[in-house]
Amino acid sequence: MKIYTKIGDNGTTQLLGGKKVSKSHTRLCAYGSIDELNAHVGLCISLLMDPQENLIARQVIEQLTHIQSLLFNIGSHLACDDEGLSKKLPPIGLNDIELIERQIDDLQAQLPPLKNFILPGGHKASSQLHITRCVCRRAERGIVSLNTETPVNPEILIYVNRLSDLMFCQSRAVNMSHGISETEWVPSK
Repeated sequence: MKIYTKIGDNGTTQLLGGKKVSKSHTRLCAYGSIDELNAHVGLCISLLMDPQENLIARQVIEQLTHIQSLLFNIGSHLACDDEGLSKKLPPIGLNDIELIERQIDDLQAQLPPLKNFILPGGHKASSQLHITRCVCRRAERGIVSLNTETPVNPEILIYVNRLSDLMFCQSRAVNMSHGISETEWVPSK
């Protein structure tokens, strides 16, 4: 398989199902943001892959590795405009949402309660998880925008919304596991 096809040289691309659209199409922005999110998740995993890492790091790596596969599933759904073909794609469902909610609850049980907003930072992986959380929120906005044009599986919207919450908890847990204190936001006067 060749990496370059020259098909998109004129600014168009082909969706799953065969329809040609502009590379600036809302659907492409939605699944392009999911692709970018997946790359950031990969970077988070890389930053956590230290032989000296702790139990929290291994737990977060396991969660993120699973998430990468689901992001590919989500991307394929967003890239498909053929309802018949869409039904054959790997599903995103309530069980995926419930898993992420359990992971959030598990991490939150280990973390001190939040009393103030915190500033992103600390450990490199924690900082990258915050960046990834922001990319996730942008991807969510792209999916919401697409949903105003054509219906998107509501479980995809819920999953991506929960995902950014999980990444916030993961970033806090990584800092805690490295003994790094959170920096509370103090409004400027």
